[in-house]
Parts: sequence; structure tokens; C-alpha cells
Amino acid sequence: MFQIAKTLISEEIIENDFVCNLNACKGACCVDGASGAPLDDDETVILDDIIDAVKPFLRLEGIKAIEEQGTFVKGDDGEWETPLVNNNECAYVTFSKEGITKCGLEEAYNSGATKWKKPISCHMYPVRIREYSEFTAVNYHKWEICDAACSLGKELKVPIYKFVKEALIRKFGEAWYKELSEVAEEHAK
Repeated sequence: MFQIAKTLISEEIIENDFVCNLNACKGACCVDGASGAPLDDDETVILDDIIDAVKPFLRLEGIKAIEEQGTFVKGDDGEWETPLVNNNECAYVTFSKEGITKCGLEEAYNSGATKWKKPISCHMYPVRIREYSEFTAVNYHKWEICDAACSLGKELKVPIYKFVKEALIRKFGEAWYKELSEVAEEHAK
């Protein structure tokens, strides 16, 4: 672990490679698992504010789940998360003709319907953060459904922290990311 400002960061995000390989996994991270995507408190407000603009980009099953459960739910761990369709995929998920998941929230953003891309937890994946009173932990979440992403990342030589650069900057800022890059370069020597 190393520290930047009030974050404690696992070396795994600079030592491991990762590039999503949607052709291999089909976006299983949006479908598999026992809960929805983690949400920050401020993201719950955003979801409530943008839901009408997002609905045209969602599947009917997703809209129904959101109407029944709400734009967000309290998970078993007591934290906010996205609702699920039939305890399966995220309610905000759509599927391409090839069966690859897409994010309806991101589709709305890309089309200009909203100014919010998607939950930071989704944007940063496979990096996960956990807030503590004195610091924020920044860790690599290993999941076997991402084995193809690890292989592709290794082939392309893209460390996790570079793969999620935009999301890390979104969460922690440019100066923080610059320091992370410097630490990673020093660590590689």
C-alpha cells in the first residue's frame, strides 16, 4: 500500500494489467453478482433527477424494476446500489444484438440527454473504493469473469490505473492522478 493525500492505494492497481474485453465477457459485471452497482450518496440524488431523461435509453424490464424499487435501493450491506431486474442484471443495463451489455445511463450521457456519465463505481471498475473516517481505500477487485480483461491488458501492456485513468481523475482529480502516475513509474524501476 502507498498513500496519496487521504487515500491508501493498493500496489495491485499499478502492478496488474486490465483492458475490458466485452467480446469475451459480454459485460458480465453488469449482470452477475448478488447486488447492484455501488452508489455514492450524491449519485442517488442524480439518479432521481435524471431518470425521466434516461428512461428512453432503458429496456422495459429495467423501467419496470425502477418503478417498483426506485432509482436506487439499500443493499444487504446497508449501502446504496442500483436496483436489479429479477435479482439479476442492473436495471440500467441494455443489451446489444450480440448480447453485450451496455449502460443506459452512459447511452443517455453519450447522446447528450444527461450530463452524468454513470456511477463512479462502474466507471472505475475493476478499482473499488471504500470510505473510512480518516482515509479512502483504493483497491483492485479481482473477479474471475474478468480473466479475459486481465489477459488482454497483459497483451496490450495496460496497467489498471491507466485503463481507468478518466474515472480516477473524475473521482480524485488531475493532481492526484499525476502523483499516482509518478509513483507507478518509480515502482516499475
